[in-house]
Amino acid sequence: MTARTSSRKDAGTGRTSKPAAGVLRDPMPQPSPEETSATSVATDTFLQDLDRGLNAQIATLTGGLSPTALTQAWADWAMHLALSPGKQMQLGAKAARKAQRYAAWLTSCALRTEQTAPCITPLPQDRRFADPAWNAWPYNAMAQGFLLTQQWWHNATTGVRGVTPQHERVVEFTARQILDTWSPSNFAWTNPEVVQRTLQSGGLNLVRGWNNLMADTLRTIRGEKPAGAENYRVGENLAVTPGKVVLRNRLIELIQYAPATDKVRPEPILIVPAWIMKYYILDLSPHNSLVRYLTGQGFTVFMISWKNPDAGDRDLGMEDYRKLGVMAALDAVQSITGAPNVHAIGYCLGGTLLSIAAAAMARDGDDRLATMTLLAAQTDFTEAGELKLFINEDQIAFLEDMMWEKGYLETRQMAGAFQMLRSNDLIWSRILRHYLMGEPPRMNDLMAWNADATRMPYRMHSEYLRKLYLNNDLAEGRYLVEGRPVALRDIRVPILMVGTESDHVAPWRSVYKMHLQADTEITFILTNGGHNAGIVSEPGHPRRHYRIRRQTESDQYLDPDRWLAETPEREGSWWPELVTWLAAHSGTPVAPPPMGNAEYPAMEDAPGRYVMLR
Repeated sequence: MTARTSSRKDAGTGRTSKPAAGVLRDPMPQPSPEETSATSVATDTFLQDLDRGLNAQIATLTGGLSPTALTQAWADWAMHLALSPGKQMQLGAKAARKAQRYAAWLTSCALRTEQTAPCITPLPQDRRFADPAWNAWPYNAMAQGFLLTQQWWHNATTGVRGVTPQHERVVEFTARQILDTWSPSNFAWTNPEVVQRTLQSGGLNLVRGWNNLMADTLRTIRGEKPAGAENYRVGENLAVTPGKVVLRNRLIELIQYAPATDKVRPEPILIVPAWIMKYYILDLSPHNSLVRYLTGQGFTVFMISWKNPDAGDRDLGMEDYRKLGVMAALDAVQSITGAPNVHAIGYCLGGTLLSIAAAAMARDGDDRLATMTLLAAQTDFTEAGELKLFINEDQIAFLEDMMWEKGYLETRQMAGAFQMLRSNDLIWSRILRHYLMGEPPRMNDLMAWNADATRMPYRMHSEYLRKLYLNNDLAEGRYLVEGRPVALRDIRVPILMVGTESDHVAPWRSVYKMHLQADTEITFILTNGGHNAGIVSEPGHPRRHYRIRRQTESDQYLDPDRWLAETPEREGSWWPELVTWLAAHSGTPVAPPPMGNAEYPAMEDAPGRYVMLR
């Protein structure tokens, strides 16, 4: 066989060279650029999916918390504490003083027959040791020792120079969560209330508690709602205000509620609820339905009911929620009522989305909004409460990997995050009542609604966390709508805002920051209660109070602490204030509009189909 030869030009010289004799020089087939690119993309995709899959598996064990983020926070604290001998000596001195005080208190308890004043008192919101039984020996010693230990750990995890503020908050929060696990109130033999109940019932409370635990475990395995929730059914005794679905697209149903008066205000109300939970938080039972209250006061009310997203909705983003949600609903409201202006009300995340839509409308010269009401809704996320503790690049990437496989954030993961923020109230108190005291399950309409959770689509949740919580783009003028930034200061319509005193999701001081952003009249209401109970605060609800103050665009800024000190407290519900404010910005009552029209026909009775999706 004769070897074939070929010649080539040496690179850089241009001279032709020949291969050595007897050597085959058939060139190896080379992949085309397209084939190389496709192979590289496929390899990269496989490796990325491998990383995502691993993180998703880890997330099932950590409840969605990134172990890397927690490790970084604790390492930051530990290394800086190790290099702070002054802080260490200070902590040693504090420990010695607390031990001395505790010993003196124990000695006083032993020598006196009457009750000795405690050496440390719990925080006002800590009700674990409120029962008088905790004043008896040895339970008072356990409680006092625990509170002193908790106080020392707070001192140890805060005030270490060089630790980043977020890492400090994470370490303090997680240390508190770990300590709360070992509170003497959580164990049958160290809780005097449980001991008394056990002696009185002959141990039947523990038997009932065991049965409750087994029943709850089976419900969790089966994916069922908590015990008692079956007594609250949407469309039967929840969300029963009469109305019609007049619009349905891939993301929302729009409900138009039937008029309850002969005449209504010419400006309809469009309510934009959060899609973290079902919309009927504002249409619970007939006695505490904000929708029913507003229709009874002579307003035409429309409400968005968000679809519970599934894997097919993974690519729906914040812009889809704005267009298919707020803007599509606004078009339908105007078409049906013929009103040139609309009162818009946004709750929680729905209020944030409404603010984005209102800023974009103001930028583009769209003046269809008459007023804007924000209920427990944030527009600045620099002080967004303990929920922001775990919002950093590492944690968000971990959540994205967790959502990647299914295309959404599961309901139990969202619910678990909120429970962790109030573990004493939502986790440990339940264990005490339900499993140790053996009490039957408690359920009301608000708790049943809270158990009716929703999923969060992959893209929307990622954008929401990154653009708002992590980067604070909306407050700082970087949030883009249709490729251009929006500014809250462009909003000129009157604004009413409601914050709640005990809100762990949208702290009222964070909600209050709208005073620094919008250049318009703002009426701010601060009511007692939490994120949900403070909003669902119907007239006649016991132990309710609020504060209200109006500030025009020409008034000087009041910081939240000064606002609180200078604004008097009023008894009762804040709902009548909302009606008074809306009426002041509305026209003379007219005949009610039709229920739907040719463009947006009434399709079926409220509450519609989307709220039923599980």
